Amino acid sequence: MVARKTYSERQWPDTQEFNSVLHRWKAAGTIILLEFVWKGYERFCAESLSQVGCSEDDDDLERDITQLLEPKIREVMTGYEPFYVQHGPYEHETRLGGSAQPPQYDIAFKLRNNPRVMWSLEAKVLRTHGRVAEYIKEIRSNFLTCRYSPFSDEAAMLGYLLSGDSNTVFRNIADKGGWKLSPHAHFPDRDHRISDHERKIPEGKSYPIKFRCHHIVLQLQIL
Repeated sequence: MVARKTYSERQWPDTQEFNSVLHRWKAAGTIILLEFVWKGYERFCAESLSQVGCSEDDDDLERDITQLLEPKIREVMTGYEPFYVQHGPYEHETRLGGSAQPPQYDIAFKLRNNPRVMWSLEAKVLRTHGRVAEYIKEIRSNFLTCRYSPFSDEAAMLGYLLSGDSNTVFRNIADKGGWKLSPHAHFPDRDHRISDHERKIPEGKSYPIKFRCHHIVLQLQIL
């Protein structure tokens, strides 16, 4: 079924002005929003994980932790940024149309003057440092096909680690994904790596081909 235009698409059409918004988003950089993610995680650790760690027996852990983490990220923001953070927003750009549900992000930063433009974060529970198959599948099936983050040339994966070592997680992602993971220059002491890719762009679209994935491992044991 052909997808009809949404209200948002009619309000913010793909015009020269729309493309200039994308350029300003890139020009502003992503360091600030990534710092908010890490500071939000620190607040979550101090207020929750320091008291009760996560367990493999916890039900619906991925959604539960994501829903708790997003407010902590929002709390460390000033409110004056040109973007805001939201839990569970939909990506209407790559919907199939009709009654099909659009792709939904775990967390996304959205531009205030054009909320169609999102910088997304997807979460996966890593029950051990070797169980990275679903994590890798998320990148290949969604980010590298432009189903997720079509307008942005960067996005992030959050690995919720229950057991094991973060450095081993990164090695396993690199080995099994066939990608080179490098430390992030602005976060050398964090469990934060980056990998660069070329995406498959759907016919008739002009999404960014070059894509950078941020790999962020968040420990969920009692700290």
